[in-house]
Amino acid sequence: MAGRSTRVSDPSNDDPIRINGIVLPADMSDELKTLNLQLENSTQESKEAGIKTLVMLDDQGEQLERCEGALDTINQDMKEAEEHLKGMEKCCGLCVLPWNKADDFEKNSEYAKAWKKDDDGGVISDQPRITVGDSSMGPQGGYLTRITNDAREDEMDENIQQVSTMVGNLRNMAIDMSTEVSNQNRQLDRIHDKASY
Repeated sequence: MAGRSTRVSDPSNDDPIRINGIVLPADMSDELKTLNLQLENSTQESKEAGIKTLVMLDDQGEQLERCEGALDTINQDMKEAEEHLKGMEKCCGLCVLPWNKADDFEKNSEYAKAWKKDDDGGVISDQPRITVGDSSMGPQGGYLTRITNDAREDEMDENIQQVSTMVGNLRNMAIDMSTEVSNQNRQLDRIHDKASY
């Protein structure tokens, strides 16, 4: 027996139960259901907000990709224009006039830094992480210290398990958001460097 009880629990009776000096209401099922419903609603709202945020971050990432692609196209067009200008600097298109020679902007260190090749931030699509529900992650039940060892405690433990799973999913969404924001910040820095030179 888990503890010494001063009266036997009767589900039809709302008198409190006293176990080892702890006073428990006789029937907490309505309160548990209300609390569980509130928790589910709160986590569902948070989950929906997280999904919307991830979708918006994805859209923003696509816009940044298009912006950076447009800057790359502009840079390529500028290189072609520079080649054509170099051709025009020649006397009659044949001889280079040394006093009219322009500096090569591609040799500038700032240009080289802004337009270096293959610097996409090293995006890794599959990050190693602990996922919710992984058996190696931690306890999968038994969140409560059992006092009466009855169905109410089983329900409370199950509710806590559900909340733990929901919070774990929200945590994973937050990690994904953080990773995406970090990648986009690096991309914004590259875009800034390309646009400012």
